[in-house]
Amino acid sequence: MRIDVHAHLWSQTYLDLLEGFGNTATAVHRGLGAGSTEQELDERFALMTSAGIDLQVLSVTPASPHFDDRTNAVRAARVVNDEYAEIVRCFPDRFRAFAALPLPHTDAALEELDRALGELGMLGAAVPTSVLGRSVADPAFWPVYAELDRRAAVLYVHPAGAGADSPLIGPTMTWEIGAPIEDTVAITHLIQAGIPSRFPNLKIITSHLGGALPMLLERMDRQYGWEAPDTPEKPSVAAGRLWFDTVGHNHIPALRAAAETFGADRLVLGTDFPYQASDAFREAVTYVQRAGLPDREVSAVLDTTAAELLGLTKPAKA
Repeated sequence: MRIDVHAHLWSQTYLDLLEGFGNTATAVHRGLGAGSTEQELDERFALMTSAGIDLQVLSVTPASPHFDDRTNAVRAARVVNDEYAEIVRCFPDRFRAFAALPLPHTDAALEELDRALGELGMLGAAVPTSVLGRSVADPAFWPVYAELDRRAAVLYVHPAGAGADSPLIGPTMTWEIGAPIEDTVAITHLIQAGIPSRFPNLKIITSHLGGALPMLLERMDRQYGWEAPDTPEKPSVAAGRLWFDTVGHNHIPALRAAAETFGADRLVLGTDFPYQASDAFREAVTYVQRAGLPDREVSAVLDTTAAELLGLTKPAKA
């Protein structure tokens, strides 16, 4: 079953709600074909079929329902989770979803997580690499991870689009290099905080081949002992507890580096729809096939690992 774990969908209603609450960054998500109109869905389904993709797991990040105002955060999270639940109900052979959470309000996030995983049947939660400037590894968020761990559910981590809160990245590099830098920083925060070993049943999937981690993991192993001595386990051991989606903008050397660093068994297919569309969307599959990996590894990355990780099987045809 070919599952795309890195795919987005935003209705105009939801984006308008975020904008009304003060989110000034919704324009980047509009007009890309990632909405919920009949035409947009028909075009998305045709594209999925052309790439041999059976199912997409939807995530709202980076357009997350995160506001200092608790009421606004809760309302936005409930709206988008209800939208996702409805679209999954209408198209169960095409979609599943990760829940959006009203962070940084942990108590509200736990309430919404219970509703999303229980009543709405979602597979886990999607969070950005930082929450209103706070690290994803902030201890305030650990109760959420503990609950996901208790349920053996997924935590999907995606860049926040905040340029890692660095003025040196700025608006011209937010997505060009800022996003994988955010991935790298967030994963390192999680490793240094011991989240992967503290919550061993939590299935953490991170974006973009782990950012720069394939190039840095050996360096981290050699240096964490004196720079971050409280890190509870060797970074490469902690990284071995994670999964990484294959969104590398179809750059084969990057994919090979991730496969050789983490093991191909830790990679799962991602497309980054709608930011990779048309031919680039199809190439998100074919570049895995062209990377020179053994056939069994290609098959696992594209067709089996994600299904096993998410506990999904291909629905029977009527």
